[in-house]
This record gives sequence, C-alpha cells and structure tokens, in this order.
Amino acid sequence: MTATPEPAPESAPRQARPPYPAPCPPDAVRRVACVGAGVIGGGWAAHFLARGYDVTAWDPAPDAEQRLRRLVDAAWPALRQLGLHASASPERLTVLPTLEEAVADAEFVQESAPEKLDLKRSLLARIDAATPAGVVVASSTSGYPMTDMQGEAADPGRLLVGHPFNPPYLIPLVEVVGGKLTEPGAVDWASRFYEAAGKSVITMERELPGFIANRLQEALWREALHMVANGEATVQEIDDSITEGPGLRWAFMGPCLTFALAGGEGGMAHMLDHFGPSLKSPWTRLEAPELDASLRDAMVEGCDAAAAGRSVAQLVAERDQGVIDVLRATGRLPQGGSQRQDAPADSPGAGTDTGGAEPAEGEQR
Repeated sequence: MTATPEPAPESAPRQARPPYPAPCPPDAVRRVACVGAGVIGGGWAAHFLARGYDVTAWDPAPDAEQRLRRLVDAAWPALRQLGLHASASPERLTVLPTLEEAVADAEFVQESAPEKLDLKRSLLARIDAATPAGVVVASSTSGYPMTDMQGEAADPGRLLVGHPFNPPYLIPLVEVVGGKLTEPGAVDWASRFYEAAGKSVITMERELPGFIANRLQEALWREALHMVANGEATVQEIDDSITEGPGLRWAFMGPCLTFALAGGEGGMAHMLDHFGPSLKSPWTRLEAPELDASLRDAMVEGCDAAAAGRSVAQLVAERDQGVIDVLRATGRLPQGGSQRQDAPADSPGAGTDTGGAEPAEGEQR
C-alpha cells in the first residue's frame, strides 16, 4: 500500500469503446515484458510464465536477475497446484540488460516500478518510446491515477492501470482503468488480455486514487493502526479478529452482501433501517494516525511476535497454501488443482497440465 495521492479530475463514464488497434488480439499474445522485478513485478513474471507466455524482464538493480529467478522458483510449487499451462516453464524467462531490449518485441508490457510519481511518469514515457506501436502498457501502481502518470508519453492513449494484489501469481484480482488520455479501446483490450491470462478483472469506468480494493483495505489498515497506537488491541488480536471472523465470510461473499444477510428476510433494506443509526457511533476513525517511532516499533514487534519464529519464506509458503486452500474450498479452483480448461490448450493463458514438471505429492497430472 501507499499513501493515497490527491484525486485526479473525475472522468466521465466511457460510453463507446471502439476497437483498439493493437498488433494482435488479446488472446493471441505470446510475449510479455515485465519492467521492474521486485515483489510485484516478479509476481507478475511468475504468473505469466505459469500461463505459458514468454517473459522478458528488466530491472535496474544489479542483482535483479538472481532475485527474480529466486522469486519464480519460490512461487512455482503454488503455481503447480493452481495448474500450469502445457508449455509453462521458468526457462521461458529472459532477463535483459536494458529496458529497451526487454520491450522491443513485447506484445504487452506490465510496469511495476516503485511507487514514486516522478519515477512512474518518466519510466512510462521511456517504455512508450521503446515499445512497438500499438502495444498496450499497464502500470501496477497501487494508488496513482493514470492521468497523473501518462502526460510525458508520446502515445498516452495506450497507457493504463492494471493494479494487481500481492502476490499477483496467486490473487486473481486485477483492477483496470485508463486515464484522461487513454483510448477506451485500450482499456477493453487490456481487460480481455488479463481475462485470457487467467485473472479476475474489474474494469473501472472512472479513475479513483487507490482504486476500489485498496481504498477498502486502507480503511481497515488505518483503524488497525489506531487501535495499536492507543493500546486498544495487539497486532495478533487484530489479525485474529479478521481470520477468525469476517475474513471467513469475505473469502466468498463481499461485505455488502454479507451485511444484507444481517437483515434476514428483509435483506439490505431491513439491515439499513435497523442498524443505520450505528453509522453515527464512534466505531471507526478514517484519519490516519501519526506513524511515530512508538507506533512503528509496536507494529514491527507485534508482527515479529505473531510470526512466532517463522521465516519470511515459511510465511510466504503458508500464505500461498492458505489462499489455494480457500480457492479450492470455495469452488474457484478444481479439487485436483493441476488442470485447467479455461482457454484453448495451444494458447498462452490456458492451463492444461503441469507442463512436464513432476507433480507434487498427491497431485494428478
């Protein structure tokens, strides 16, 4: 997450969405470029590799390739459970020494640079200058509207936001929205590409700083920080209150429909009539607390205690398996987990088997 930037001017809902003149249809993409190879960019690379794409990547860090390949290797056991494309392989990853080489033959570009507005503006302009004409370029920004980032590009019409959730190889959601200068057809093209690549897509009609999911997540996060800062709850109590409470419902039913059920047969209407007055109760503080040294230390120490000696690698593996188990339990992942039939077997994005990799214990090919 990042601090929410100032809102961009509200854009009107898009009515007509003419076809976008990309070099190829969304379901015919074969080569994806990932610019930025940190946690998010690396997660995107792992996802695209698992779906059978060729991936070229670039990151300015001197150890970027080693870190990226370690991330892909760490993600691969979870991806095997999700179901690999027939031709999926970490060997289809190529890390190149310059950005220009990485995007030269790309049919789609995913930018995942650090969340710094000036950096995003200049980097997107550089990507635009080096990428073949018509190729859609998406930013993984977690908060900035594309309107604030696309102004330095020569062809801003192909620039848009494709905001994932961490880790992108595991969490299905991606929020897609253009800026003031984005061609509506490019937004449609990107949404269709992400769907072909196995993502669950929300195509937003209007720009909104932080988008939808991050704004909801940020509200919960701010209240958690207030409770820790005021000594009202520990980190462990806050996490348990979600994993043992509403988080169980949110895994398959969102907060609005969940609250509607609180109204019984009267549904949301009865819930609002009955519980509406409680909205005036002091149950939440949306203003962020001061992140001083004391609060920072309390959060760090609380998370260390909650980890109970588990390493980051152990926690990542536990998180990944937990998400897979929830997806499987709620019917969004086949019980076997090693086969997919959501796209033609010979096209990237379709998961048909384990791609020649040895199956995990208990898995069927």
